[in-house]
Amino acid sequence: MLTRDIETFFSFAKTCEAQNPACAKAVYLVTPEGFSLATQSAQDNVYMDLKKSVQIDLTLAQHRNLAHAISKFTSAVTFSGRVETPDAVFPNNVLATINKKIILGHMRHPVRQAEAGRSDILGFFQQVLGYELIDLRKQPGICELTGSLIIDRARNIAFCGLSERCDEVGAQAMCDAFGLKACLIFDLASGEYHTNVVLAILASRGVIIAPGGFADVRVSNAIAEFYAPNAVVLSSEEKNAFAANAITLSEDTVWMSQMAADNLTIANKLILKQAGFNLHTVDLSEIEKAGGSLRCCVGEIF
Repeated sequence: MLTRDIETFFSFAKTCEAQNPACAKAVYLVTPEGFSLATQSAQDNVYMDLKKSVQIDLTLAQHRNLAHAISKFTSAVTFSGRVETPDAVFPNNVLATINKKIILGHMRHPVRQAEAGRSDILGFFQQVLGYELIDLRKQPGICELTGSLIIDRARNIAFCGLSERCDEVGAQAMCDAFGLKACLIFDLASGEYHTNVVLAILASRGVIIAPGGFADVRVSNAIAEFYAPNAVVLSSEEKNAFAANAITLSEDTVWMSQMAADNLTIANKLILKQAGFNLHTVDLSEIEKAGGSLRCCVGEIF
């Protein structure tokens, strides 16, 4: 079921039991070799500022720290970045997994499309892990996978924000590829490019959400109500610091960047604590200049 109808979606969602694993069994990352601020991506990513310069040594160090920190909690596979794909440090938009399947998204910009052709990454999933390939690049809809699609993995339902990076045709293609029971589609606020900078589902039992990132506040209110009382509602300042670009890598951990955590209010940190989540942070200040943060850097392996 793919719908814009809030009442219909949540009436169905309430019947969906949390039966599947809520968190990935492992993750993969792509190192920032060749990392730079891509002009194409900046066309529709307001979080980017091409006037800023990037310190590549610091970027590499911050990414190593991220991989090291995550590896203490779950298995983490790292692939090397390439000069011709400067945004590859954000791999979750291009490749995603579900039930021994690897899905390739249809990226809007050519600089991102090139990432889906890497034989080494595809070979790892297909030849080493034995995953079946589902290639959405040829279908007409734009769909940037878990950048646009936020999945409640345990219930197998999802929330998809439409923007330049995902249209309704692409949303339907993702719904089918992931085998979702239901997906609520809605428009992101003007200027927002990906849903995962305004919404994060926390181990299928909580949510971080930025109402200012939604064109219709009724959608964000309904999502927050569904996951209440474990609903962290962000101000614009918190959103712009990437506090919604977070991920749960285990049932009791929430990961976000140091900047995101520094801007998170005491009240919102308390909500996470009361919900049983420990907050883990890594400084990603250089990577964040490219318009993404910690969650964007982490590809999940289900």
